[in-house]
Amino acid sequence: MSAFLLIAAGLLGGHALADVRTDAVLMQGNRAGQQTVAVNDERTVRAEYSYNDRDHGDRITATWTLDAAGMPVAYESRGHDYSKAPVEERFVLTRGKASWKNRRESGERALRGPAFYMPANPVPEFYGVLARALLKAPKGRLALLPSGSVSIERAGGIVLGEGSSRTEWFQYRIVGLDFMPVSVWLDAKGATRAVASLWLSTVAAGHETDVTQLLAKQDETNQSWFASLAGVLTQTPKGDLIVRNARLFDPRDLSVTPGMTVRVRGERVIRVAQDTQIVSEPEATVIDANGRFLMPGLWDCHAHFDGVDGMLNIANGVTSARDLGNDTDLFLKRVRRFEAGTEIGPRVFRAGIIDGKGPNAGPFKTLVESAEEAIRLVDWYADHGYVQIKTYMSLKPELVPIIADRAHARGLRLSGHVPAFMSAHQFIEAGADELQHFNYVELNFLYPRVQETTKMSQRFIEVGVHAREFTPDKTEVRDFIDFLKRHRTVLDPTMGLLEARLAGSLSDITPGLEQVARRFPAQVRRNLAAPAYAPPAGAEGAYREAVPSMLKLLKALHDAGVTIVPGTDALAGYQLHHELELYARAGIAPADVLRLATLTPAEVMGISGDQGVVAAGKYADMLLIDGDPTRDMEDIRRIKAVIKGGRIYDPADIERALGIEPRGD
Repeated sequence: MSAFLLIAAGLLGGHALADVRTDAVLMQGNRAGQQTVAVNDERTVRAEYSYNDRDHGDRITATWTLDAAGMPVAYESRGHDYSKAPVEERFVLTRGKASWKNRRESGERALRGPAFYMPANPVPEFYGVLARALLKAPKGRLALLPSGSVSIERAGGIVLGEGSSRTEWFQYRIVGLDFMPVSVWLDAKGATRAVASLWLSTVAAGHETDVTQLLAKQDETNQSWFASLAGVLTQTPKGDLIVRNARLFDPRDLSVTPGMTVRVRGERVIRVAQDTQIVSEPEATVIDANGRFLMPGLWDCHAHFDGVDGMLNIANGVTSARDLGNDTDLFLKRVRRFEAGTEIGPRVFRAGIIDGKGPNAGPFKTLVESAEEAIRLVDWYADHGYVQIKTYMSLKPELVPIIADRAHARGLRLSGHVPAFMSAHQFIEAGADELQHFNYVELNFLYPRVQETTKMSQRFIEVGVHAREFTPDKTEVRDFIDFLKRHRTVLDPTMGLLEARLAGSLSDITPGLEQVARRFPAQVRRNLAAPAYAPPAGAEGAYREAVPSMLKLLKALHDAGVTIVPGTDALAGYQLHHELELYARAGIAPADVLRLATLTPAEVMGISGDQGVVAAGKYADMLLIDGDPTRDMEDIRRIKAVIKGGRIYDPADIERALGIEPRGD
């Protein structure tokens, strides 16, 4: 009998149990795992939590003991995290002295008052533990260990079921764990009933179908929060907006012209001219650029919107983005809020995801097995304003040309992960317009050995082992570059993601975020460890050469004229800056990198008539930079003002509202 079953049977230490329950873990509404929680009479709790997501997912067993105030006095956990990196964590409070140790942290502190230890890898139940402790704490506030502080607020309730099954749950929002409040659902007795989000939810067994209602209630609460911030942080000119005395970058010819003025009326630019040619009226809103660098708004071509991603994007100059896979309900409402200005966010161009069924299928509701199902799904996406289809790894290869033909007939583009049992070459020949992630370029040379797996981890690890073998001078590499150019294939390389997976460290901050992470709230910083895959034994040297080798190949692709669009698939805004820095590190001229991040995506998406350049008739999407990123790409981080559709945002104000400390310069 397992240790957990011994506890559940009340046999461990001779203590009888007060409560045992099993919760469901859902991803996008699909069952992915479970959490089992056992509580004995002495306030000692044991939880087992596990779920599967494309051969990833947490598997953690945690035990803890609480004092009379619901505060942890001991905590221990073992298992592995989402990327299957080992989890081993301990905390103990003895005679007023707290000590803790996990993979990244180790410390001790003599406490002068109550402080709640928040694990680095908490099981969902622990959010309920924190909520209950906060409800008992003076003014609903607590200091956190290792650092930070939290508070709690009640946000209404919901009635579920009818008759004898009728129950009421209450939404509590914990402030201080993330950039925005985290919702926890408790029942009338204070028991944890759900911790829900768009991607991953844990809910009491028997209430799986209620998650949709919980998320809708949370979205209502979040709407008010976002609208309040938008009202404070958005400046909407009453008359024309005039940006004067700027050094204007034009991605069409890579020129930088000093002494330029831009006049905006409503959401569009109406005139661009030398300073002396535009007069400022008294009712106009005038921004004196003082010679700063003015450029078109940036694009993130690989996003999956959630949380405060919209605000982080705008704070970092990202005024347009492609969402390459999301839910098909609440996300659409969020995009409408971005458009209306009631939530701060960029222009969003939506791609609908399609996968097949299988053990490593994506956590989506949009899984197809037949041509008829695939065609119906493409039509649904087209009818709902999507502009692109994205395939995934478990899709049957024979469905790709059928999806491609239907997508193109409906005016949609086709891109994606290359499905198993296909090469990138075959995927493109079947009708794909674009590849997501640079590892699929490398995997083309490893076909069929690696592409026969749907395991996401192997599609990174094998690239780490072999990337250095595929240099631009190899005949097979040159032939594939020529093939991509002939087919006008677009690459969305997400080089920052590859760097994090193959050159990052499980004990360190994700590469490219080291400096900005220092400014983030304490609990956010703890979640920024690189999602790295450890190299197989003997492959350490190959791993070290993988990212430099891929950057050389990226440069060769760019030089050959293959279209590249920058995307992140990671932390919104900040990670895009690092993506551009990686392109510059590869040897692509900074001005060319700026073109890839502004005009090129607009051309790829067929909207260069509206976006991509600061010019008359275009949307007024632009950013003002204190520096010159055509000379030093790191200056892309020094943004002083962002304008989207004529609305003005101060990045420092947005960051401050999210608990991010100001830059030191």
